[in-house]
Amino acid sequence: MRLQVENLTFSYGECEAADNVCLHVEAGEFIGLIGPNGSGKSTVLNNIYRALTPDRGTITLDGENLLKMSHKRSALKLAVVGQENDVPFNFLVEEIVAMGRSPHKRLFDIDNAYDKYIVKHALAHLGMEDMAKRNYLNLSGGEKQRVIIARAIAQESDFFILDEPTNHLDISYQMQVFDFIKRLKVTVLSAIHDLNMAALYCDRLYVLKAGRIVLRGTPEEVFTPENIYGVYGVRSSVGKHPITGKTAITFLPAEIKEDSNDR
Repeated sequence: MRLQVENLTFSYGECEAADNVCLHVEAGEFIGLIGPNGSGKSTVLNNIYRALTPDRGTITLDGENLLKMSHKRSALKLAVVGQENDVPFNFLVEEIVAMGRSPHKRLFDIDNAYDKYIVKHALAHLGMEDMAKRNYLNLSGGEKQRVIIARAIAQESDFFILDEPTNHLDISYQMQVFDFIKRLKVTVLSAIHDLNMAALYCDRLYVLKAGRIVLRGTPEEVFTPENIYGVYGVRSSVGKHPITGKTAITFLPAEIKEDSNDR
């Protein structure tokens, strides 16, 4: 087992944002963390990659206490792509991606030929090799997100923590990013906003609501009209896509009669 989270609890002052969250991720799995806005997805991920410190609970990675691991050691194991990626100074795109090589270096080491190869490789796979010399601050929000994903790839970690990584991307780049991450054959724990994307790419899902995990299982087990209504308050039609064989969800407007909910 790669990651084990037990009874993770975290509060912002009096507001409990994660309440006894338990989850596990096996080697090679693509695990989705889903739920409404404000349900605690980002809070859970922030605790796992130590941007926050849990009030209670344990987190182990490959059998080691992640909370006591050195930041350099954890960076060799975990690559993180968050929602907000503000950079206070202007760097070239290739310089941002090269920052992913930092865990592999000692202080004052310069980039070698392999580092440069990895940076070029990461940019090429996200279709950004022609942007290597552009200034990061001049990019669009979607372009910036692709650069940050390329930086995570350059880190060469075999476990990705993704916090809604395709939020700012159009559909073609959403598919490209998830397809590429799948091909990497790394272990993934990702918060995902789009339920159909979660159904298409995830092996298993954990559903958060008000800081608690309320459902868990495969997309086929989790995505039923009853579960979707109970978590999101919207009606839907759920079936198997004839080409992908994956669960496909159609959300129904209010004027559609309730008896058509599960056709």
